[in-house]
Amino acid sequence: MEDGGREPENDIENGDNGMAEEDSSGRCLDLTSFQLHDLAEVEIPEGLVELDLTANRLSKLDPRIGMLARLQKFSLRQNLFDDEGVEPLCGWSTISGLQELVLRDNKLTKIPDVSIFKSLLLFDVSFNEISSLCGLSKVSIHLKELYVSKNGVTKVEELEHLQELRILELGSNRLRVMENLQTLINLEELWLGRNRIKVVNLCGLKCIRKISLQSNRLTSTLGFQACLALEELYLSHNGISKLEGLSSLENLRVLDVSSNKLSAISDIEKLTRLEDLWLNDNQIASLEGIDLAVAGSREKLTTIYLEHNPCV
Repeated sequence: MEDGGREPENDIENGDNGMAEEDSSGRCLDLTSFQLHDLAEVEIPEGLVELDLTANRLSKLDPRIGMLARLQKFSLRQNLFDDEGVEPLCGWSTISGLQELVLRDNKLTKIPDVSIFKSLLLFDVSFNEISSLCGLSKVSIHLKELYVSKNGVTKVEELEHLQELRILELGSNRLRVMENLQTLINLEELWLGRNRIKVVNLCGLKCIRKISLQSNRLTSTLGFQACLALEELYLSHNGISKLEGLSSLENLRVLDVSSNKLSAISDIEKLTRLEDLWLNDNQIASLEGIDLAVAGSREKLTTIYLEHNPCV
């Protein structure tokens, strides 16, 4: 499991052959990896539903995009847009029905004003230079997925209205405290890898299925007791010396506590659905007792990693 965070499932990887792809209906236009500086020579069909401009050299928005009344998915990933460059989006009422907006990997220093997009379901501003979540209060209440990884964010804020949010990605920032999450009652995935968090505080959330707190400053596994729906828990590269508070997580399938300071395995006997247990790079001196620790999950368990422990 790579430290850090999660990428949107619909991201398009780099390395395309530079051929424009347009479906026969004229609904989708993919201009990935063309290294375009502008769209002057590109025909933009009026009926577009999806427009992907990933991996180009764009810094300004073509005004014709603002006339695409049917546009639902729009990606500007990996371009050269700064705050001023994306500002025209704020006033393009014709495309206000947009459902997915990807501004990942640009030069933004703040959350752009996307209040005009009342139906926005996915918003991605990862890999920018954003230091604050100020501005998120204007994002649609219907948002389902929010990605703000690899920025310089120091505080979790302005999320209170996002009660329909399912995925929150804040990995690779400068967060020290888990806070202001209590209204995200439908949150299923929380990605906070590569931050500076010392204490787990899930603010009463109970629908969480996946949590990543890899590469933080945790010393304890306490704090997950009420997350009864939890299926995947990633806690590698911390300072955890003891497994505790995990016995109530009966739906847990994946537990990653590799690269910590564990000297023994405990509190997982009741995890009957456990499939993957990652314990590599710890301080476990003996295999004695491991059979008892995993007795409850013997029928489901398929993988145990123990490399780089003294017992090996």
